[in-house]
Amino acid sequence: MNRTSTAGRAGLGIAVAALLAFTLFPVYWMVSSAFDPEADHRGSEVLPSGFTLDHFRYVLDTGEFGRYLLNSALVGLGTVVLSGLLALFAATAVARFRFRLRTQMLVMILVVQMVPLEALVIPLFIQMRDLELLNSLLGLTIVYLAFSLPFAIWTLRGFVAAVPREIEEAAYLDGCDWWRMFRTILLPLVAPGLVATSVFAFIVAWNEFVFAFTFMQDDSTYTAAVGLHRFFGEYSTDWGAVMAGSTLITLPVLVFFVLVQHRLASGLAAGAIR
Repeated sequence: MNRTSTAGRAGLGIAVAALLAFTLFPVYWMVSSAFDPEADHRGSEVLPSGFTLDHFRYVLDTGEFGRYLLNSALVGLGTVVLSGLLALFAATAVARFRFRLRTQMLVMILVVQMVPLEALVIPLFIQMRDLELLNSLLGLTIVYLAFSLPFAIWTLRGFVAAVPREIEEAAYLDGCDWWRMFRTILLPLVAPGLVATSVFAFIVAWNEFVFAFTFMQDDSTYTAAVGLHRFFGEYSTDWGAVMAGSTLITLPVLVFFVLVQHRLASGLAAGAIR
């Protein structure tokens, strides 16, 4: 039995190592190519031929990638703040109050999530054009907000509904009004769910390409995903710049995830229990 147990652990370790290698190799290739002075001619070489920061300098200085990263950050943070605020109020209303067409509204939220994004490009483009919000970071934020809200409302509804009503009633007996109860009692209890939905909203806004490429027609309003597309030429591609830009795009997501990972893990665990 000891031999069987040892063999099983060894097999499990090999499987985990193979899975990690398969998952992390693209990330390694991206980062190593970003620092490789011969990235355009690397071929199948596993190790880079050297080390250079020229690709990053070119991307940030000549490619104006810093402006694109700033635009993405503004759109992403705007989407996170607005979606979190609106979804929390909407989820509280759906979970705590009974009103007409409540069930139909919840079903509509689910139906909206099933619509392919590609089917909405032209209608939204026409609507943004009529509202004069093309080439506008505000308009792009509104579009991302519309796609983030259904998931955020549906997720936060479960967290709000899981908070016992007796806690709210006790707060009312202690003299709290509804707003104070919301800030001091309900908000801290649903904070893990709010963090989980914020991560989703940020990733959607940060990585989305189709709407940003369609709505943003001026270089000054490009997001990072659209700006990265500029390094792909018609007949050739600057792979060093592409990998450097991809690395720069990945870093903010990693930083954001590291900052909220504790609350995200507790939120996912709490959501599973509830």
